[in-house]
Amino acid sequence: MNARPRRSGPPVGSAAPELVESGFTLENADAPFLHDGLNLADIAHVLDLRRRGVIPEAAARDLQRVLLEVHDTDAAHFPYDPALGEPYNSREHFFVERLGDVAGWLHAGRPRREAARIALRLYVRRQLLDLVDEVAAFAREATDLADRHVATLMPDQTYLQQAQPSTFGHYVLSFAYPALRDGQRLLDALGWVNRSPGGAGCVNGTRLLDDRSFIAAALGFDDVIEHTRDAMWQVDGLIHVLATAASLLSTLSKLAEDLEIWSSSEFDFVDLDDGYTRASILMPQKRNPYALSIVRGASGVVIGRLTGFLAVAKSPSARSDNLIFAYGEVPRALDLSTRVTRLMGGVVRTLQVNAGRMAQELDAGYTQATDLCEHIVQTCGVDYRSAYVVVGRTVREASRRGVPGRAITGEMLDQVALAETGRAWGLTGRDLARVLDPAAIVASRTGTGGAAPAAVRAMVAQCRQQARELEDTVRGRRQDLDGATALLLERARDLVGTGVA
Repeated sequence: MNARPRRSGPPVGSAAPELVESGFTLENADAPFLHDGLNLADIAHVLDLRRRGVIPEAAARDLQRVLLEVHDTDAAHFPYDPALGEPYNSREHFFVERLGDVAGWLHAGRPRREAARIALRLYVRRQLLDLVDEVAAFAREATDLADRHVATLMPDQTYLQQAQPSTFGHYVLSFAYPALRDGQRLLDALGWVNRSPGGAGCVNGTRLLDDRSFIAAALGFDDVIEHTRDAMWQVDGLIHVLATAASLLSTLSKLAEDLEIWSSSEFDFVDLDDGYTRASILMPQKRNPYALSIVRGASGVVIGRLTGFLAVAKSPSARSDNLIFAYGEVPRALDLSTRVTRLMGGVVRTLQVNAGRMAQELDAGYTQATDLCEHIVQTCGVDYRSAYVVVGRTVREASRRGVPGRAITGEMLDQVALAETGRAWGLTGRDLARVLDPAAIVASRTGTGGAAPAAVRAMVAQCRQQARELEDTVRGRRQDLDGATALLLERARDLVGTGVA
C-alpha cells in the first residue's frame, strides 16, 4: 500500500481568520517597531545585490526609489494588513503592486526573517542608548541629591528597623552605584545587539552573498554574527537585555518603596514634589505618592516580560516562536524601562528631605548600640558576644524607662554587666558622649565607602565621573549610527538620481 503523499509547497488561498486574528494581528501590532529598520535593511540589501551584479541596474533604481518613499512614510500610514500575513508580507504586497516582478529581487539570497532580525537590532540598539542616557541622568540626580545631604544625619535601616547612624547622602548613593553598573551592562549588551545577521541566509548562508561585511558596515553594525544558523536564531543576548532592564527597575523599585514609606506621616522623612503625587478623590487630606506606584508596578511588569520571554525562548532551535514575540516584548520592555528611569530621575531631582525629622528620630533611638559594643571590646577586654548581650539588655531597659540611646551611662552598663557576667566592667563614671553621639559615629567612618562626609564626597565625584562616561559613550555611539544611516540613504538617493552609488 502506497503511503499518502505529504503536502509540500506554499499554502494556497487565504489564511484562516483565526490565524489572522490571533497571530498576524499580533505581529502587525509590532510593525511600528520594525518599520524603519525594515526599510534600511531592504535599502542595504539592494545596494549589496547591485554591487555584486546580481540585480539589474534598472531594477535596483526602481526598488530604491520605492524604498526611499516608504522610508519617508510613517508606519501608521503604511498599509500593514494582518489579512496579508506578518508585516513583511504587507510590504511585499505593496512592492509588487508598485513594481510587479521587480519586487522579487528583494528575496534574492535572503529569507523574510533576516530583514526582521536586522530591524529588531536596529530598533533595540537605539533604545539601549536612550535607556543608558536616562540611567546616567538618574545617577547624576542621585549624586547631586547625595551631595546636598552629605551631612544630613539619619537612622539608616535594615528590615525597616533602625540600624546605625548614617547620612541621607550615603544612603542615596547606594542606588546610584547599581544603576551605573546596569548602565554599563546595557552598553555591554549593545555590543551583542550591534552585530549583523545580514547575509546569513536561512541556516547555512547563501551563494549570492559570500561577503557579509558590506551590509554590516552599511547599517552601522560593529561586525557580523559569524555562524549563519546562530545569526538567524540566537536570543540569549535579548535575554540579557531584558534581565538588565529588570535589574535596573528592581533597583529603582527598592528606592521607590523606601520613599513611599518615608513620605508617610508616620515617618515624614521626605516629601515628594506635588508634580509626582496624585490627590485622593474621596479623602481631601491625602496626597498619594503616585509616581512611586508607577515605578514599583513597572518593575513587576518588566520582570514578567523577562520571565515570559524565557518561557518562549526555550523552544527547540530554528523555531519562529522564540522571536515572534521578541519583536514586541523587548521594545515594549525597554520603552517602559526608559520612561520609568526618567520618572525616577524627576522624583529624585525634586525630592525634599526633612533633615530635622530624621535627626529627631536618630536622637530618640538606639542606633549607637553597635558602636557602644565595639567601644567596650576595645577598652574593657571583653569579647564582642558578651558586650552585645550587656548592651542589648541595657538598651531594652533604657527603652522601657524612656531613656534615649545617647543618654545611656556607664553605670547602667556596669549594673547589667554585673548581673550577666558577675563583675562590673569599670564603665561607671566614664564619659561616653562621643561614643554615643551619632554625628561622631558618622564622622568616624572615614574608610573607603564609609558615611563620613569626605568619604561620601569622594564617592559623589566617582559616580559623577561614571555618569559622564556613560553619557560620552552614548553620544559617540549615536553619532556613529547617525552617520552610517545618513551615508546609506545618501548612497540610495544617488543611485535613484544618477545611477551611481
